Amino acid sequence: MIEIILGVLLLFTSFALLAIGVIANNKPIAGSCGGIANMDDGTPCQICGRTENTCKS
Repeated sequence: MIEIILGVLLLFTSFALLAIGVIANNKPIAGSCGGIANMDDGTPCQICGRTENTCKS
């Protein structure tokens, strides 16, 4: 039973540290800005508002 508790505690601690890192960097999570679903003639991304040409990975 202690193994399960320690495993869950480690999982929650990892997620908390990742969240703190994202908040501390104060920039949006990098991604493809829609990927294949956002390839209509450079239309802006619905999430970040940038066009496909300005999205760098």
